[in-house]
Amino acid sequence: MDTAAIYHRAESEYAYLYERGHYHIRIRTKANDVQSVELLSGDPYSLDQEKWFMNGKEMKKVASTNMHDYWMIDTHEPTKRMAYGFRVIGKDGIEIFYSDQGVFPFEETFLSQMNFYFRVPYIHEIDAFRAPKWAGETVWYQIFPERFANGDPSNDPEGTLPWGSKENPSRDDFYGGDLRGVLDNMDYLEDLGINGIYFTPIFKAHSNHKYDTIDYKEIDPDFGDKALFKKVVEEAHSRGIRIMIDAVFNHVGIHSPQWLDVLENQEKSRYKDWFYIHSFPVDDVAGLSTEALENVGRVNYDTFAFTGHMPKLNTANPEVQEYLLDISTYWIKEFDIDAWRLDVANEVDHFFWKRFFKETTAIKEDLYILGEIWHSSQNWLNGDEFHAVMNYAFTDTIENYFFKKFLSPTRLVSGLNSQLMLYRQQTTEVMFNLLDSHDTPRVLTKAGHDKNLVKSAMAFLYAQPGAPCMYYGTEIGMDGGMDPDCRKCMIWDEDKQDHDMLAFTKELIQFRKMYSDILISGETEWHDVRDDEQFLGFKRKLGNRELLFFFNQDEEEAFLPLIPRGAKKVFHLNDIADGDETLLSHNGFSVFYYEDNEEERKKRLMKKRDRAKKRKVLMEAIKK
Repeated sequence: MDTAAIYHRAESEYAYLYERGHYHIRIRTKANDVQSVELLSGDPYSLDQEKWFMNGKEMKKVASTNMHDYWMIDTHEPTKRMAYGFRVIGKDGIEIFYSDQGVFPFEETFLSQMNFYFRVPYIHEIDAFRAPKWAGETVWYQIFPERFANGDPSNDPEGTLPWGSKENPSRDDFYGGDLRGVLDNMDYLEDLGINGIYFTPIFKAHSNHKYDTIDYKEIDPDFGDKALFKKVVEEAHSRGIRIMIDAVFNHVGIHSPQWLDVLENQEKSRYKDWFYIHSFPVDDVAGLSTEALENVGRVNYDTFAFTGHMPKLNTANPEVQEYLLDISTYWIKEFDIDAWRLDVANEVDHFFWKRFFKETTAIKEDLYILGEIWHSSQNWLNGDEFHAVMNYAFTDTIENYFFKKFLSPTRLVSGLNSQLMLYRQQTTEVMFNLLDSHDTPRVLTKAGHDKNLVKSAMAFLYAQPGAPCMYYGTEIGMDGGMDPDCRKCMIWDEDKQDHDMLAFTKELIQFRKMYSDILISGETEWHDVRDDEQFLGFKRKLGNRELLFFFNQDEEEAFLPLIPRGAKKVFHLNDIADGDETLLSHNGFSVFYYEDNEEERKKRLMKKRDRAKKRKVLMEAIKK
């Protein structure tokens, strides 16, 4: 047994309160190296009297990657105090005690030492990571306001182009999309089935994307005004749809009053410490073209990436903090928004985000806070900064399997499990899962315009824990390359919409909602992964209810394994009945719902034992 591969960390994603009476403990071991793991736990003050280390509790292997196995147990202590360690038995028969002070022989000499154990001094519920319940139940729809619908031509900016007049939009095109267009299409959104709208920035800004903020307390006049936005929120809420808006607090635009003051007054500006300025005079890039500003290179102040028109804010400055926190609370108090999406969240300091979390959730306890982070994000997801991140790292693994085709099914499972084990379960349940966005090529383009491949990948994403998000237009077959091509005008001409994709999308969303409890909180079991056939079979289980998923990415047809008697097919694509068996063709999937009652379990267990006895008798006969 490779004891160097064993890992656990107290008060982290390896040990946390899930909900009252349910404390989750995980441990990591080398893949295929360990036979069993037991948790040795009890009240630290009763170790000597009760010797609770003699009664280990079996842990379950819940996930595997190409490098590690992960074991978990849902436990609790009546006194809310816990000391714990692990009994680990390797496949080579070696048995060890894994403790807070390292690896020791599994002997009472070491097991009886209180200071060797990991400790939870007291389980304080107030310290638990809590996420809004509604966030896990949401199917999000991302709207890029300038390109969704033009409901009010009177507020079109100068030079607005006819809707959808260019097949491939440019960075500085305007088409007149606005909030009235969103309000006018609420029936469409409700009929689609989504129950959350994520708006990219709506505040006053210079560009069409509005990530170069001028005034955080004003709706951009191209989109409407505050009264109109309030109507949008109220109308959405009346239909059971939540609203999330985009906070761009990492940087402002060069047309903001603060930056204009710096340009005018230079080192005498009262705002000079609001930014990271290296020298004076400050470079003025306002005369550059939109295309040039996107990659202006190094200037003498910090920016977002190398975009010279987005000077970075110094969020360590108390004045900047107060300015941004006032904005953060204003939109909650005045407009009753349900969530903030935080742009470039990983480039803003943790100190500020902790203040942001405390002040915003004090006003609205069930506010959902989502960070834009494209990589592993444990440091932001400890319960005092964000509830979730845009799960691009999770998406990458799905994309690399379904679209880029360079991962095997086993590697796909390994990658997904690796990401899932980074976070607490309640975090995973509200993660923001997506296949495309305003910052990526559209999913249909990623899939080489193979609609069935898109459907299969979407069904796979919606089967995973976490809240799925759809980018506007995916449901009617819109395509597009990298930004700005992914920001095309929404197609409203029904003759040009893909009605088959629209019908599929509605069915997928309803499926997600119908089985939301299993898909949010159910455990995942990969039970049929075939690298040679590009075939995936897994279960999502909650209590005695389960959903069985099967996906075939091979060009050859694949047989489904034996389905439990009484299972009901609830969702499918490209599957073929062949007598008593089912075949999945290329890009096909089948989903079955099954309820396993106790009596059936007992009968199966008896049959399994009978088969084992018969095998034993047969083996003994062979030996003789």
